[in-house]
Amino acid sequence: MKYLVMVQGSQADYDAMNGKASPQSPAWSEQDLRAMFAYMNSINDDLAESGEWVDGQGLVEPARTRFVTADSEGRPVVTDGPYGETKEVLAGYWVVDCASLERVTEIAARVAQCPQPAGAPEYPVVIRPIDEAGGSDLGGGAV
Repeated sequence: MKYLVMVQGSQADYDAMNGKASPQSPAWSEQDLRAMFAYMNSINDDLAESGEWVDGQGLVEPARTRFVTADSEGRPVVTDGPYGETKEVLAGYWVVDCASLERVTEIAARVAQCPQPAGAPEYPVVIRPIDEAGGSDLGGGAV
C-alpha cells in the first residue's frame, strides 16, 4: 500500500533555518542544516534501496504559498500567504510503498528523530494511506 508521510513546519521554522531566531525557534547553524539534510538524505537513500521510495520533496517556505479559490462567478481569486507566524503547514513529504502500516510507522518514527537545534519545535510526522482505488468508504473519489 502507498502512504503519504508528511512533516510540518511554520514560517518561523523556515526563518530559523535561514539564521533568524524567534521565540518559537532558535536560529539554525550551517552545521545544523548539514546534519538535517544528511539525515534526510540517508532516509531517502535507504527507502530507494529497499524499493519503498516513490517520491519525496521538501517544500518552500509558507510565505511563498498561494491560495486559489473561485468567486461566485467561477473566476479565480488568488491570495498570497499564509503569513501567520505559528500556523503549521506541510513542510515536506514522502510517498512510500510499504507492506504494512507497521513498516510506514517505523519510517515515520525515523523521520521524527531528525537532528535539530535544542529548543526547536517538534511536530508529529503524519501518515496518511493513499486511496489508490479511487474512492473511499464515504463514496468520494480522488481529486
